[in-house]
Amino acid sequence: MALAFGLGIGLTPKLPGTVGTLLAIPLWWWLSNLDLNSYLLITACAFLFGIWICQRASERLGQHDHSGIVFDEIVGYLLALVVVPVSVGWLLLSFVLFRFFDVVKPWPICWLDRRIKGGLGVMLDDLAAGIFTAVIILAARAF
Repeated sequence: MALAFGLGIGLTPKLPGTVGTLLAIPLWWWLSNLDLNSYLLITACAFLFGIWICQRASERLGQHDHSGIVFDEIVGYLLALVVVPVSVGWLLLSFVLFRFFDVVKPWPICWLDRRIKGGLGVMLDDLAAGIFTAVIILAARAF
């Protein structure tokens, strides 16, 4: 349960998802020193592990995707950050984009959020938000 809640970060009374997303930044800083394959492998393992811990936390709380569960934000943002250069400006842009996609949930993120339940559903909408963010960052970097 502690991991699902980002070691307690998810208990923040205001904007726990935003605060949880911030928790990904020091992890990204460490992972950014690894080669791309290692970064992606660790992120994929965290995603798979997240399905399990978010499922367990949801069951224990009796609520699907409780706002205190922030492990999904951490992993989704780590995926987005895979394409972000180590720079404050790019980090800030990616943070704003990720939070936008996670909160607004445009299609198909909203579809995933409504239709897929359990730990996979908790994790999948944030993974999609991370992919949307990464695509925009890649496009912005190309220009």
